[in-house]
Amino acid sequence: MDLVSGTEPQENIVFFGTDGIRGKAETLFTAELLYKLGFFSDKVLPKKKPILIGQDSRLSSPKIVNGLADGLMASGREVWLLGLCPTPAVPLLINKYDAAGGFMVSASHNPPEDNGIKIFDFNGEKLSSKKKSIIEKGLQEKSRIISNTRNNCIYRHDLLKEYEKSLIQTIEIEDFQGTPIVLDLCWGSATACGESLFQTLGAKVTSLNAKPNGNKINVNCGSTHLAKIKRAVLETKSEMGFAFDGDADRLIAIDGRGRVVDGDNILYLWGSALKEKNALPEQRLVSTVMSNLGFEKAWITQGGILERTPVGDQNVRKVMVEKQAALGGEQSGHILSTINGLSGDGFLTALQISNICKKKGVKLERLVDQSFKPYPQKLINVPINPNINKDYLSQSRRFQTSIKKAQLAMGEEGRIFIRKSGTEALLRVMVESSDESIVEFWSSTISKIASEEFN
Repeated sequence: MDLVSGTEPQENIVFFGTDGIRGKAETLFTAELLYKLGFFSDKVLPKKKPILIGQDSRLSSPKIVNGLADGLMASGREVWLLGLCPTPAVPLLINKYDAAGGFMVSASHNPPEDNGIKIFDFNGEKLSSKKKSIIEKGLQEKSRIISNTRNNCIYRHDLLKEYEKSLIQTIEIEDFQGTPIVLDLCWGSATACGESLFQTLGAKVTSLNAKPNGNKINVNCGSTHLAKIKRAVLETKSEMGFAFDGDADRLIAIDGRGRVVDGDNILYLWGSALKEKNALPEQRLVSTVMSNLGFEKAWITQGGILERTPVGDQNVRKVMVEKQAALGGEQSGHILSTINGLSGDGFLTALQISNICKKKGVKLERLVDQSFKPYPQKLINVPINPNINKDYLSQSRRFQTSIKKAQLAMGEEGRIFIRKSGTEALLRVMVESSDESIVEFWSSTISKIASEEFN
């Protein structure tokens, strides 16, 4: 297929959110959009090199992959289809094989009916805003598609073994010596290699949701639904558990007592281990505005520096590069390390936590006991009208007054963070304080007002 440009572009529309393009698969990803996305992505990536495409297990993923491949091949590109794989496998393989770039088809932690597309540049980094704006301009052109697609598509699922080898090379012990570990593979990308990876390393693995299933991905499982893995860790008397999201670029851990070990805990534990080895420059960690105040105060108390950024792994990455930090991430379990070029990777994180425990000869629960005491924190996702924008939020006197009252009541022992989701029609209301009753009162009060004002 070729793209024949017609008249003037349509009115300016922003297709890319905080992490690529994401939405309801059936309505968002039309054949024309997918073809044009592939066609115009070719224009911003280095020429004469292949482009890689990976995917999660959603039922809509093959259609999206094929549509992108058609647009790329129409531009003369060779396309390598990686098949089912974790998101971090894409940037790693781009760098290893000197590819022009790549796509990951996944909506991460979103429900099965959603899907999304992340685009990576030749260096394995997410595409820059400048390049995304060039693609967006092309997507808005009124164009006619002529079909003459070239057959230049190669299936390369074998490359996933290269990703697995790279992970194994990051740990310092020979194996996990039968350590009992539970994995919640979320019916998604993690099923591609999670079980075999930990078994190869000698762990005694109990797997949940361990087959790819596009109807079940993220449904009451994975890093956003922890009840089942908590129960499994306790029932099997495992030392730890790891719950991945749909595309396996992040995780939440569970210790042997069934306690949640989130991104803040992971940064504190991993950061402390690096600090002991003098491998953490300036004892600096980078996290987001969502990180717990208890984590921040504990890290500063032991002489560390915590840099806060806006939500989003690209914001964390930017500050890590600027400050030459070795470790950073988000409370949600998206952790970035210089080990793999600052690419969020749930498997890398899980292996590093396991490695720290085995090297120290202690169970994860003991490390959690030695960690910080988090401030009570509550995050409420409030459904709102999708047309509500940031300006409207600031103009609501009732909503803004409730926030000011809450801030006055908490003083320096608490904080409030409000943000509109970049991928869903949700307003995220987060309240934390040293007093749990205050957290409950103000989180419910502000959320109720938001629901009334913005629907």
